[in-house]
Amino acid sequence: MFPSVPRTVHRRLDVDGVRVFYRESLPEREDAPVLLLLHGFPSGSHQFSRLIDALGSHYRLIAPDYPGFGRTEAPEGFTYSFDRLADVTEGFVRRLGLDRFVMYVFDFGAPVGFRLAERHPEWIAGLIAQNGNAYQEGLSDAARGALTLAPEAPGAEEALRDLLTLDGTRSQYETGVTDPDLLSPDGWTLDQHFLDLPGRKEAQLSLFFDYRTNIESYPRWQEWMRRHAPPALITWGRNDPFFIEPGARAYLRDLPGAELHLLDTGHFALETHLPEIAPLIADFLDRAWK
Repeated sequence: MFPSVPRTVHRRLDVDGVRVFYRESLPEREDAPVLLLLHGFPSGSHQFSRLIDALGSHYRLIAPDYPGFGRTEAPEGFTYSFDRLADVTEGFVRRLGLDRFVMYVFDFGAPVGFRLAERHPEWIAGLIAQNGNAYQEGLSDAARGALTLAPEAPGAEEALRDLLTLDGTRSQYETGVTDPDLLSPDGWTLDQHFLDLPGRKEAQLSLFFDYRTNIESYPRWQEWMRRHAPPALITWGRNDPFFIEPGARAYLRDLPGAELHLLDTGHFALETHLPEIAPLIADFLDRAWK
């Protein structure tokens, strides 16, 4: 007897001139809990494909690509900032008619997701943070150096462009991983394909230079968590070279009821620890949705 395999659709929605590509599972129950999956740099919704396969029969999982990522198409002249990524994601949620969901934030997904939560706290039924930082102590020295560069600083653009090469992309997957055989090369290969499309590197540079606005927003996001106290699950690759373990533990300061699970892996924890993380998510969704 084979386990239930979900149906997944791949669609596009027009949101203010942006053609947003997204993946959505079609669960067996129409009233299934909804999980909005917000991806990180330099990836896209494809990073959640295996999670959707694992959980999509029982839950409605929705994973969009932001402008400048994956298969989403942005118009010429689009302004690449985290405010604008949040604008498009908010419009996407409205177009789908969602009014309640659990939010999964990873890497760049944290600044997008927390902006969404600030605007619409009533939408958030729960929070899952996987190496999605919201604390000063969660920034490694390397991350702080890269994410606070000013565009006018000598050598700033050249230093950031090194992160947009195949070697830079691959290192994000491999650093901190104890068993490299668990990593599929498809992840960084597909990420690099999209990074190499016309205009994509320039979009990423704009977002890097805008990242300081996220760090400045950390106190607001922490206050949002204290005020609204959403149910929370924190799963974290503790060997992440960018968003380090103290950033995972810091969530407990503002969400003392949160579950914390530290995993012996790197930044892209789902790539190596899906069998451990997927059941945690399923259990959390069942409880948070009620």
